[in-house]
Amino acid sequence: MRLEGKAAVVTGAGSGIGEAIAKLFAKEGAKVVVSDIVPERVDRVVKEIIEAGGTAVGVVANVAAEEDVQKMIDTAVERFGTLDVLVNNAGIMDNFVPAHELTDELWERVLTVNLTGPMRTIRKALPIMMEKGGGSIVNVASVAGVGGSRAGAAYTASKHAMVGLSKNVAYQYALKGIRCNVVAPGGVETNIGETIQSPSQFGYERMMLGTHSNPRSGQPMEIANVVLFLASDEASFVNGAVVVADAGWSAY
Repeated sequence: MRLEGKAAVVTGAGSGIGEAIAKLFAKEGAKVVVSDIVPERVDRVVKEIIEAGGTAVGVVANVAAEEDVQKMIDTAVERFGTLDVLVNNAGIMDNFVPAHELTDELWERVLTVNLTGPMRTIRKALPIMMEKGGGSIVNVASVAGVGGSRAGAAYTASKHAMVGLSKNVAYQYALKGIRCNVVAPGGVETNIGETIQSPSQFGYERMMLGTHSNPRSGQPMEIANVVLFLASDEASFVNGAVVVADAGWSAY
């Protein structure tokens, strides 16, 4: 029970990696705010957590909307009295669009969800964690945040920026007892592909050049286990780290 009694918010928790994180956190004793943009997914995950003996409440939220971000964090405080752990997992792909095909609309949409949303949740959570003298933030980035061509220009930029934001928060709030770390998954079998429509042929072909070196795809729970470690007190000396979980793909 590594998160016994702790209150956690998990974004994008209605499926894939986020769902695995929310369920694992609840199994480890956390009281979980399950947040996702799809109401049916929120209801299902909350129901399954409660049926398994855990504690959870659902919040339908779009991380791109400031008012929804406020609602997520406020729900944790109102229902569970505090906030101990924040996991920024929600994200969208960018159709592998390269820089010369990139539109302002696509750039702004991807960065709003993948970067501005996490910034806002962090900004809202920090005063709560500072007042109580501690907390853990785990941001789910991607190997695209440590490499150059695992996705299109916008997604790659958003995940590199998430790494930079995380390191900044980690150091600046270290003396407040707050840790901020990053998990960078490789290819994981989730439904994020639902956010890919009409991929750029140019960008897709360039991205595919490196996929033959990927040892295998991962499962959501393999990433959730890494997130659990970083969120727990077992990782008390880990701050500002980027943990790549990709079966060795980026080691090639």
